[in-house]
Amino acid sequence: MYVDLCGRRVPFQALESSSFAGLLSSYAPQLLPGGSLRDFPEANGTAGALPHATTIVAVVCDEGVVLASDRRATAGSMISKRDVQKVFRCDEFSAVGIAGVLALGLEFARLFQVELEHYEKIEGRFLSLDGKANRLAAMIRGNLGLAMQGLVLVPLLAGYDLDSGAGRIFSYDPAGGPTEEHRFYSIGSGSVFAQGALKKLYTDDMPSSEAVLCCLQALYDAADDDSATGGPDLARRIFPVVTTVTADGFRRLPEAEVAEAAQRIVAGRMDSPDGPIAPLRN
Repeated sequence: MYVDLCGRRVPFQALESSSFAGLLSSYAPQLLPGGSLRDFPEANGTAGALPHATTIVAVVCDEGVVLASDRRATAGSMISKRDVQKVFRCDEFSAVGIAGVLALGLEFARLFQVELEHYEKIEGRFLSLDGKANRLAAMIRGNLGLAMQGLVLVPLLAGYDLDSGAGRIFSYDPAGGPTEEHRFYSIGSGSVFAQGALKKLYTDDMPSSEAVLCCLQALYDAADDDSATGGPDLARRIFPVVTTVTADGFRRLPEAEVAEAAQRIVAGRMDSPDGPIAPLRN
């Protein structure tokens, strides 16, 4: 028995594969993110003019993990968008943040969501967090050709591990190599400044409420030194996206809650422009 997939006859048995991305790569590769660009080597010359997304931070807390991002996208030296979504729900117990070429990142986030939903329907259970990390690695590796042309995207995967009962963070290189990061991590053009803030503010087993403030302070520091990272925009009411993934599942904090926290941080910076001072430890 065969079914039609974009004009191609696909064996029905192929639809039983637990990998939706693998199915597309075999029978309809043009539907993969960037598929329509793969035959255009001149993409390298336009990569710098495409909107790019930055900066993503993730922090492990006592209940799970917090994943947050600024909202700015840039094209070269220009601000192309001020209210971009860079953090996405993958499934009930994982989320991903995307830095790099914005259009490809959005496509990859949506495809990864479908990948996990497809696995659940075929296998009848959730994919483990390690399995999700490896599936995402394979998808990023498939983008290596475009990455070598300048169309780079780098994700940050955060989730709650149902087996260990703890939050975990996975980073990737442009070739798809996954690395588990412990305690906290950041990606994007402002990551070096965000990581500096996280180093001084992070404490082990911090409550999720403090982890949220830690992420917002780190994003503020990144925006303070990196022109491609946007800080809280009080005039336009544009604030960072903050999500938590715990045993209760994925949750995006309401904008009003994030706005209140961001306004407190901005008010505090009026007296201390460089942010809170971490105590010296013996």
